[in-house]
Amino acid sequence: MNQNIICWFEIYVQDIERAKKFYNSVLRINFTDAAMPPGDAPGNMKMSFFSSPENQGVSGALIEMPGTKEGNGKCMNTMVYFPCEDCAVEESRVVAAGGMVHQSKMDIGEFGFCSICVDTEGNPFGLFSM
Repeated sequence: MNQNIICWFEIYVQDIERAKKFYNSVLRINFTDAAMPPGDAPGNMKMSFFSSPENQGVSGALIEMPGTKEGNGKCMNTMVYFPCEDCAVEESRVVAAGGMVHQSKMDIGEFGFCSICVDTEGNPFGLFSM
């Protein structure tokens, strides 16, 4: 299992092509567009992975998806994912700890499984397992 406390991040964007151009200009990195699993991804969702010649164990993606709110410079709308053996186990502890389960464990195809939760401060976070 991944030994990093964070295993994945997502940055929600309004225009994925504009965001890729921005991050490429600033960080000098490229992106790899993802094919979405049929039926599981919300309609019109686009995902593009940050590409790095030396992946340091944590990666992420830009996400363009209806229903999400991108940042406006005043609020942060980035989500981190924590690695788990089985995200359903950690998900089962969320409500008792004062949080909320927004999306129960779901299959994300060849990439594994994830749950989307909200902490006691209103911050969304993900749980990820293979």
